Amino acid sequence: MDDERATFGRTRRRAKPLDRTRLEELAVAYVARFATSAGKLEAYLRRKLRERGFVEEEEPDVENIVSRFVAKGYVDDAAYGRAKANDLAARGYGARRVEQNLRAAGIDEDLRQSLVPGEAQKRNAALVFARKRGFGPFEQKADVAPDDARKHKEKRLAALVRAGHEFEHARRVVEARSIEELEEWIAEARDETD
Repeated sequence: MDDERATFGRTRRRAKPLDRTRLEELAVAYVARFATSAGKLEAYLRRKLRERGFVEEEEPDVENIVSRFVAKGYVDDAAYGRAKANDLAARGYGARRVEQNLRAAGIDEDLRQSLVPGEAQKRNAALVFARKRGFGPFEQKADVAPDDARKHKEKRLAALVRAGHEFEHARRVVEARSIEELEEWIAEARDETD
């Protein structure tokens, strides 16, 4: 009955299998502690069932538990998706990375598409990322050989693309001569949407 994982010479006892009441309590504790989506809550409950097992013959209806939590307003995919998308954009991540995170959280396709950042938000996120990482006009310029400068630029572009930014946005940020140039670029996108 003891688990193989030992902590300082002691073995930990295996957690008791879950029953319906304990599974509900775990779900309530999870949504109370974390902002979550219906998909993430379902994945959490299924993981707990795999780890601990279930004492009753028939497996519990996890989808029913999740749908009741959604109906009660404990879980709101739209609010979670908006908060997550805004947080990632504010941290400098691009639209592709935002979409990947929302998909991983179990947000459905229609909602993900409605949360895609606009052009001005995409450009601003690229600027935030460049500022944080010291790219483009935020970079401390050093005298480097032309070959090294090209490799350096390629690394900067690759980092921006990995962060979910479009290649054209990444190139624009890395090649910008001044912060003002980038701010004008963002302002242009805002003016086009107004």
